[in-house]
Amino acid sequence: MKRSRILSMMALASATALTLAACGGGDAEGDGATAGGGETAAAEGKTLRLALNQTEEHPSFIALDNWGNSLEEATDGRWSIEVYPNETLGAQQEALQLVSDGSVDLAIVSGTQLENLNEDFRVFNLPKVFDDVEHQMNVVHDEAIVGDLYTSLEESNSLTVLGGFTQGARSVYTTFGAVESPEDFAGKKLRVQESDLHIAMAEALGASATPMAFGEVYTALQSGVLDAGENNEVSYWTQKHYEVAPDWTYTNHLVGLDYLVVNSDLLGGMSEEDKQVFLDTWTAAHEEHTELWTTATQDAIEQATAGGATFHKVESAAFDEALSGLAAEFITTDTQQALYDAARNAAK
Repeated sequence: MKRSRILSMMALASATALTLAACGGGDAEGDGATAGGGETAAAEGKTLRLALNQTEEHPSFIALDNWGNSLEEATDGRWSIEVYPNETLGAQQEALQLVSDGSVDLAIVSGTQLENLNEDFRVFNLPKVFDDVEHQMNVVHDEAIVGDLYTSLEESNSLTVLGGFTQGARSVYTTFGAVESPEDFAGKKLRVQESDLHIAMAEALGASATPMAFGEVYTALQSGVLDAGENNEVSYWTQKHYEVAPDWTYTNHLVGLDYLVVNSDLLGGMSEEDKQVFLDTWTAAHEEHTELWTTATQDAIEQATAGGATFHKVESAAFDEALSGLAAEFITTDTQQALYDAARNAAK
């Protein structure tokens, strides 16, 4: 199951072929379903293609690869999952379109990607909507809360959301020392994702928001184009940002979220028995991911500390107050308010 070594030329050829298939509306003969072909695939099962933007060492890959093994064993080899890491099948936006077309079966995508398709997903991207990872995972896998949201893209995009993986609690890291209050961020440039919500979040934290691609952050911190970044400890360590921004401050302003999406026709074409096995093994996968994330986070803190980083715990009340107005600003419908209230009530 594990694609531990994927030759770059093979990866490029695979991604190109899939994209051409999406554009050309290829059929499902011999290899399972494209869009509208889920019932054909379900008759005999298939090896499902799953797009991921993380490396093979990342908790997401490990949990997904193990999911594929469990699914294959539980269905006597009829169904399995091949995980394509490192954006082999394209960046998240492209992978999401390929799942919609049916050229790829599943993908892990960030919350901001789904927010672009349905603004109701914005609710779970809000700062402080989740208290911690446990609270987040309870909410995003609670059918009573997310059932309608997760099926909202089926008719328009042929996408069904199955649940999520945590990105962990996000905090800030800087080139200039600890940040004890929003005043310490005055005049400082903080990298954020390209999202109106994230720009507003940075400004609420007291910083000057600087949208930038993630791959450019290290050099920008090193050169002084940026003064700070915000992320989880795992990315802080794996991307070596601790080398150029050695002061981490626990603002815990946001618990990030990735979603697993599946082509709706494929899911709808599964037999009820196969679908139940598919969903049961997925549940085990996201539970394993949460456990792996906890371990990876602790390892990242230890490694970054050994590499010269300092982790600062500060009073969070000032940041909490600064962020408190974002929900009122970005929640614009009764549906979004109901989702937000349900999420917050789950923490009580």
